[in-house]
Amino acid sequence: MILEQLIFTIIVFGLFVYMFFRMFQKNDTNYISVLVIQTIGIALNFIAVLTKKEIGAFWTIIKYVFGVLIPIAVMIIEKRGIALIQIVSVAKAEIYLKMSNNKKAKEQLINLVTKDPENYIGHKMLAEIYELEGGMRKAIDEYVQAIDINKKDYDSYYKVAELLTNLDKSDEAAEMLFNLLNKKPDYYKATELLGDILISKEMYKEAVNIYQNALRYNPLSFDINYNLGIAYTMLNDFQNAKMCYEKAAQINSLSYNSKYSLAEIALIYKELEEAEKYFLEAIDDDELSADSYYELSKIAMIKGDKDNAIKYANVAIDINSAKIVPKVKKDPIFIPIIARISIPFNIQKNQEMESKYQKKEVRAKEHLEGMFEITRNLGYDDISLLKKRAERNGQNVEYEFDEKDREIGN
Repeated sequence: MILEQLIFTIIVFGLFVYMFFRMFQKNDTNYISVLVIQTIGIALNFIAVLTKKEIGAFWTIIKYVFGVLIPIAVMIIEKRGIALIQIVSVAKAEIYLKMSNNKKAKEQLINLVTKDPENYIGHKMLAEIYELEGGMRKAIDEYVQAIDINKKDYDSYYKVAELLTNLDKSDEAAEMLFNLLNKKPDYYKATELLGDILISKEMYKEAVNIYQNALRYNPLSFDINYNLGIAYTMLNDFQNAKMCYEKAAQINSLSYNSKYSLAEIALIYKELEEAEKYFLEAIDDDELSADSYYELSKIAMIKGDKDNAIKYANVAIDINSAKIVPKVKKDPIFIPIIARISIPFNIQKNQEMESKYQKKEVRAKEHLEGMFEITRNLGYDDISLLKKRAERNGQNVEYEFDEKDREIGN
């Protein structure tokens, strides 16, 4: 017992002296807490010496944990390049965050990065708090400092780009995302955000390149295939768009917008049976049902099936009269049956509901509908030539349905 107490005293005294000098060397008062803990261990040993009695297994364990193990653990952590101030400051910040006291948490972290400007964890946590509070510019500054310290912090790269996008700095965000994808080409979220930025800037060819590169790493991604379809749509490359929408619909059978897009492409190419099949699937989507029934009515008129055309038109009007009635009145295809369509005397304007579809999806949908209106008067021979031209060019052609195309086959 005496020998054990002597050995303990020598070890703990050496550790105590070491921690004492580290406190002055680092100018860090956080070492005081370690010294206090060690003092408790020393006190327990001193009590055992004075009473000449065993203090029990529990207190013996506490003595060694406080007097020896904790200071040794601090030494090991410091050897790995983690400063004690980081451990204490981060722990306190985490506690304050759980208490919803962001101000105190920031104080701890600001103190940490002030004393240790190269502290990656401190800058990263500060950035996350600023972002949570809506301080986007401060968050960007802290994320950038975290990146400077840790070049492989790809999440911070993305966060900076995301925040820049929110600040309407899309050019800077795109540059950040290009750099990120050069370093980590399989970073899915970066692909998604960069693609959105490029599409919003009408840089469709660049978006296609981004999505195609991403498919190498994630060929079964619904979003990548679907967004690639949108990019091809806006380039009028309907052959490639069709393949992408088909893949997207195969991956996600509930992707009704993919099916609606496939239906419109089929209409453009006068493949009426295929168009009808996809529109009948798209009617299950509340937002697309009125348009789908309207398009089915037009297909029925093209086929000469007036009864079904009337039925579909009436269903479309029942769902959304404010949207469908002007279309029916405007389109000459409905002139033969307009008297048999139930057009309400007072059109109730439907309450405006926020669309579940993104702007790029709505634009692609409207673009396809517009392209059908342009090509609907083309003959089957004209459409066949256009399709062959696409296949001959490796299905990577930009279509231009202009007056020259209208004269094909005449």
